[in-house]
Amino acid sequence: MLKIFTTTLFFIVATSFAFAADSTKSTVAIFQKPVTTKHTVTIDGKKIDYEATAGHLTLTKEDGTERAKVFFIAYTKTGVTDVSARPLTFSFNGGPGSSSVWLHLGVLGPRRVAMNADGTTLPPPYKLVDNEQSWLDLTDIVFIDPVSTGFSRASEEKNAKEFHGYNQDIESVGDFIRRWISENKRWSSPKYLIGESYGTTRASGLSNHLQMKYGMYLNGVILVSAVLNFQTIDFNDGNDLPYSIFLPTYTATAWYHKKLSPEMLGKPLSEVVAAARTYAESDYTVALMKGAGLPPGERLTVVQQLAKFTGLTPDYIEKTNLRPVIFKYCQELLRTEGFVIGRFDSRYKGAETNPLSESMERDPSHYPTIAGCFSTCINDYLSRELNVTTTLPYEVLTGRVWPWDFSNVQNEYLNVATQLGNAMLTNPDLKVWVLNGYYDLATPFYGTEYTFSHMDMASNQPYNVQMTYYQAGHMMYLLHSELESMKKDAKAWFK
Repeated sequence: MLKIFTTTLFFIVATSFAFAADSTKSTVAIFQKPVTTKHTVTIDGKKIDYEATAGHLTLTKEDGTERAKVFFIAYTKTGVTDVSARPLTFSFNGGPGSSSVWLHLGVLGPRRVAMNADGTTLPPPYKLVDNEQSWLDLTDIVFIDPVSTGFSRASEEKNAKEFHGYNQDIESVGDFIRRWISENKRWSSPKYLIGESYGTTRASGLSNHLQMKYGMYLNGVILVSAVLNFQTIDFNDGNDLPYSIFLPTYTATAWYHKKLSPEMLGKPLSEVVAAARTYAESDYTVALMKGAGLPPGERLTVVQQLAKFTGLTPDYIEKTNLRPVIFKYCQELLRTEGFVIGRFDSRYKGAETNPLSESMERDPSHYPTIAGCFSTCINDYLSRELNVTTTLPYEVLTGRVWPWDFSNVQNEYLNVATQLGNAMLTNPDLKVWVLNGYYDLATPFYGTEYTFSHMDMASNQPYNVQMTYYQAGHMMYLLHSELESMKKDAKAWFK
């Protein structure tokens, strides 16, 4: 399976909740008892008073045996007389192996990483600013770090693998949600999930799991840069689907970098993308299906069309056997100019240091853009503003969860659209909002469209799915104009 990383890094901070080892050793601070601080933020010109609670919640077996300590940060608006009317949203990111920092400090939380309006980072040292586009005026928010990410840990490290897999992850995060809701008396509140990247995989699985295991019916699921069907993104031999899926995003990318014809560059992005989508789902798919049986004349036409839509040369298209792979596309598009483009956000470009490299050397939309600033800010924020003190390193995105266990889908691709579809069938009031970035080459928007158009829904079932599109990449909220658009769309959707 293709790893869908939202970004990488390893960190260290200091924490609180002490336990004694023995009489000869000093007390060591490892796990954090929940600590609450009070704050105020101004959103849309209105002052919002809120509490931030950060700490560990202990997952246990029914006999009381500790399984893991899951770290969370919960924001709740103060002065609410009836919490049963106050929406509650659980948020997490992807990886697998990512903490919740990206949605937290990028878009949802009351504090966000200060960035330039175009989504590029300011010079270090980095800082946080109040987030006037926070969703805290719409909903209380609980950010969850799955086991082995952030400050979350298995009670015994040797048992950590028990949490590192699709089924195991759904079960443990679901258990956390149930426990938090019960302990905070929020069963009567409207409940939502929001996930990004692999977090959309988790959210889709949880939507059905929470219903079927706990009778917890959700009001909505929000999917940011979604991947539900892994066949759409896995460039394996014999799987031609991703080539069609990625084509519209290749086109958007080539349009942005002015690698298309003057005629196409003169059209708006949405129109250019629509043309690529039409070609991808028709003549291109047919050509891929024909394989070696594609007649020479038809093949030449496909080469010319792909060159038109991708910005690549006909010679390169021919050498790829009509199948340009994402990692090679990122290295190839601006090769003559000495640049490699980003995978998470193809608007970004970085210096190409190895002109002979076939695949992308690095992702310039990750380094040097967001890796350092988010890690610095979450560590500083937790210790200085939320009073969290722990000797654990805050794992922003860790490889310690790999290999991820996909044994639930042997000899097939993971496809959680069936789980989300079943949740929608059994809960007709469940609404789904999908947010797509035009320049996302990690989880392309056409793959999401394909997945939902192939979801097995009853003909008389209300199709409660809304899709919105943004002129940025995987983390579309880094671009300030799209951060504002997301908030505007969120206000309409929650209503």
